[in-house]
Amino acid sequence: MKYVLTTNALSKSYGRFQALDELSMHVPKGAIYGFVGKNGAGKTTLIRLICGLQHPTSGGYILYDRKNTEKDIGKSRRRMGAVVESPSIYGDMTAEENLKQQYRILGIPSFEGIEELLKLVGLEHAGKKKVRNFSLGMGQRLGIAIALAGNPDFLVLDEPINGLDPQGIIEIRELILKLNREYQITVLISSHILNELSKLATHYGFIHNGHMVKEMSAEELDAACRKCIRIEVNDTKALARVLDEMHIEYKILSNIQADIFAKVNISKLAAALAKEECEIITCREQDESLESYYMNLVGGGCNE
Repeated sequence: MKYVLTTNALSKSYGRFQALDELSMHVPKGAIYGFVGKNGAGKTTLIRLICGLQHPTSGGYILYDRKNTEKDIGKSRRRMGAVVESPSIYGDMTAEENLKQQYRILGIPSFEGIEELLKLVGLEHAGKKKVRNFSLGMGQRLGIAIALAGNPDFLVLDEPINGLDPQGIIEIRELILKLNREYQITVLISSHILNELSKLATHYGFIHNGHMVKEMSAEELDAACRKCIRIEVNDTKALARVLDEMHIEYKILSNIQADIFAKVNISKLAAALAKEECEIITCREQDESLESYYMNLVGGGCNE
């Protein structure tokens, strides 16, 4: 597998505070990589390092086959666009004027392509509206347009849906999917809004206290967040006896609740429970959420 970005024991400390602790991650080419962690876990620090805004304390990274210590690492960084923390935009300018300014900063000789960029992010009708009057969602979309100004094939987004309303979240999600699927742009998204991230990501990296806890594909995560039947009965001891006899995997949650990890004929189960004088109160299908999986992974939730 070809990787756009790999890090090797990447560490960053600020005095006694260890923001990144020997972080090792692998972002595959063509992926939407969900970088998952609580606020303060080290996500933004990693992004600032790979953008060249800060330098590692120890360890290193490889971006498009160049080590961060190589003199021409800038060539790799030019293939990357990023929105770090909040979009860098000028409030007293229009969207078009902001893009023209970014073109000047990048040294792009003409303004060709700006109209297409505005259309791509859904701001073609923003006209002469000043950015200070934009909604949060419009501001985020303009930030992404600015990040795309140099025609990168690796896009890094730091908490892109933070603070957005439901409509804004949908717009950003659809834009990210379009950039990935139609333009083959690899995307790294840091976020703590996990259930929204699960609608996008093809790969995940779970970070906690600056350390990479686990990396996995979306398929592996789906397998880990197993579907189950959440059942409520009046006697889980009787339920356990019946499920043991049927050789069915389960987990008792309380005196009245349990999870069953198998496809079960409810009629047969109800009949077997009736013999034990046990009654089914409720029964529903569910799967473990990305949030509960992450909390379990870092030791803050129920068992995996």
